[in-house]
Amino acid sequence: MRLFRSSDLLGIARETMEFILEACEDTHPNEYMGFLRAEDARTLDLDRTGQVITDILVVPGTESSPVSATVKSHMKPNDLKSVGSVHSHPNGVLRPSDADLDTFGQGDVHIIVGAPYGWGNWKAFDNQGEPTHLDVLDVELPDDRFFDFTQEDIDAELEREAGGFFSWLR
Repeated sequence: MRLFRSSDLLGIARETMEFILEACEDTHPNEYMGFLRAEDARTLDLDRTGQVITDILVVPGTESSPVSATVKSHMKPNDLKSVGSVHSHPNGVLRPSDADLDTFGQGDVHIIVGAPYGWGNWKAFDNQGEPTHLDVLDVELPDDRFFDFTQEDIDAELEREAGGFFSWLR
């Protein structure tokens, strides 16, 4: 049961799909693994009822190799925004394995991305491993969704930490 929102999945934000494709390519030759999170379409100024996949949650401690990605299930938060999963197949095969099907129980949609990780190299599946359609939507995601700091803020913090850490050497 979902609280306070429609369970109809309208699609995935184009920006989120771009992130997925880049993350899969960056992780190659190992598999990439993450969980799909959705927002109510009305918060994205869509005039439709339903949800749009907007975020990817990567669980700390996920172990990855060229043939598998394993999530430590005790590290996965109980997330009401979770609607499925995403992972890559470095070998390019765009169909779920038996091991994949075992993980498809939670959520409505599961995306598999294959090498070479382009726009034509992904498919969506339902909980049973059957292909399903997932629209890519052009929606405006807020710039401050994840972080409210800049690279300059990060550099300044690292400099402060390094200065304090190395001050005993002086």
